[in-house]
Amino acid sequence: MKILASQDHQPPAEGDARTVALANDADALALPLDGVERVDLHFPSFTDGRAFSQAFLLRRRRGFAGDIRATGDVLIDQLVQMQRTGFSSAVLREGVDPADAQRQFERFPGFYQGDAVNPQPLFASKAA
Repeated sequence: MKILASQDHQPPAEGDARTVALANDADALALPLDGVERVDLHFPSFTDGRAFSQAFLLRRRRGFAGDIRATGDVLIDQLVQMQRTGFSSAVLREGVDPADAQRQFERFPGFYQGDAVNPQPLFASKAA
């Protein structure tokens, strides 16, 4: 997962059809994806998890292969779950050290069950 500091994130420009910001109450299954390269999903607060479901739907049901970016109230302890539900990048809140965020992935190097990115469970993989 690509980790971005808040100052490195550029919100979607008006009129740019390649980048879409999807509202939390929007239906991810109805989003037209022709020509879309990046979808920004917003976390208005860390207790609002609707963007997790939207990312999963975009990745698994819609087969979206572009960048799904987490914005808003992104906490570093949620980054691993974000990656597992389909996010490919995340914008950290101001003042959060990207090195601290990257360490989350070192703490959890693998998982037994499948997810949006790797749907096959560990026991069924060739590495097991």
